[in-house]
Amino acid sequence: MDVNINDERSVRFQKLENLKSEKIDPYPAKTKRKHSIETARSKKEDQRVLVAGRIMMKREFGKLIFCQLQDESGRMQIALKQNEMSVKQYKLFEKKVDIGDIVEVQGTRFKTHKGEESILVKKWVLLSKALRPLPDKFHGLSDDETRLRKRYLELMTDKEVRDLFYKKSVFWQSVRQHLLKKGFLEVETPVLETSSGGAEANPFVTHHDALDIDVFLRISMGELWQKRLMVGGFEKTFEIGRQFRNEGMSREHLQDYTQMEFYWAYADYNDGMKLVEEMCKEVAKKTFGSLVFNIGEFKDINLDQEWKKISYIDAIKNHFKIDVIESSEEEIKSLLKKEGVRYESHSGKGRLIDLLWKQVRKTIEGPVFVVDLPVLVSPLAKRKADNKELTERYQILIAGSELGNGYTELNDPIDQAERFAEQSKLREAGDTEAQMHDKDFVEALEYGMPPTTGFGFSERLFSFLADKPIRECVLFPLMKPEVEAE
Repeated sequence: MDVNINDERSVRFQKLENLKSEKIDPYPAKTKRKHSIETARSKKEDQRVLVAGRIMMKREFGKLIFCQLQDESGRMQIALKQNEMSVKQYKLFEKKVDIGDIVEVQGTRFKTHKGEESILVKKWVLLSKALRPLPDKFHGLSDDETRLRKRYLELMTDKEVRDLFYKKSVFWQSVRQHLLKKGFLEVETPVLETSSGGAEANPFVTHHDALDIDVFLRISMGELWQKRLMVGGFEKTFEIGRQFRNEGMSREHLQDYTQMEFYWAYADYNDGMKLVEEMCKEVAKKTFGSLVFNIGEFKDINLDQEWKKISYIDAIKNHFKIDVIESSEEEIKSLLKKEGVRYESHSGKGRLIDLLWKQVRKTIEGPVFVVDLPVLVSPLAKRKADNKELTERYQILIAGSELGNGYTELNDPIDQAERFAEQSKLREAGDTEAQMHDKDFVEALEYGMPPTTGFGFSERLFSFLADKPIRECVLFPLMKPEVEAE
């Protein structure tokens, strides 16, 4: 029979009051813990240990109680015998301690007749009384909404989920270590901006009370700021931080997430691709212990090969039999309608081309570098010397998705001003993702920025390699507040 959580909570509140009446502090400030569970496991029989953790299972057999105690390092069995401690301590544990409570345990190491490594408890101290029962192991967190909203319960009860976030930490540490090893300087750039730039995305807007102005939460990892650093004399910089885009949610998209971007003076996009391929392979190996991945419907994707380059223009041409550079907006719109792809009435040619490309990339396994992207979809990238319609830009493409973006940076202030002006027209026509005109950045370029390459990827790369929806790879994803029943 299911236990009503409110009834169970009431019982635990009563136990809490009983403990207090016994002059027992149910929430002491400090523990004397000396050993982790993992360390305790390594001790020999009869050695004394002092551990602390959460009770995850409790079984009673007459004058014997077995529990599973869990801390961050693992789980271990503890055993309480009535003749090994005071009667009062045994009875208090038997009657007042529940699954979910956090306790400190002092005892000796032993092995049961079944060979299970255990601790024979001599003394225990309550560290935190849990007033709510833990979810049922098999049914308690089956609802995704509840699971993500109460992620702490999933972390408590599911080791695989905890391991995912250990891997995510290794992922970003490995990225940082690789760039530092290559001589890059880690920097911090503004999160609040008066002009939102560095990407094509819809920003969040907030109000700055002290200055009485509206500001934007950044949509890139300081792209225009890091390029100002190149103007100022720095030659290798990177930043890892949070950025924000007020856009739709999907398996691949979030509104706030972690991003890395680096900028490298006196280098071009070919240099960038070499560094990125090397970095991605090293980071994937350190994080997952492998370079072969199953991602969705794509199986055995092998990163351990030379990453080929494919042309953005040619890939669309081969798939749709259309040259997007030579074609008119009307011709592209007609093709999109035929393919059943929706587009906004204010969409410019660049946005229409990008919609076609998104249909093509779904079919490409990768890993590949996509090159030859048009100027129309690359407002911050340098034009190719042999074809002014195209740019020195590349994207990482794995399992049908763009997982990184880089280019030789545009350092011609006149060309940049003209492209900003074109983007401004698109914004005025209703394209909320078009870039804003950043006059201050153009002025910085007028002082001279050396040839520079830049690149960025987000935690989407980690989620793809883990073969998880990106929301599953965020500790506490944003959720709508629960509506309380009246």
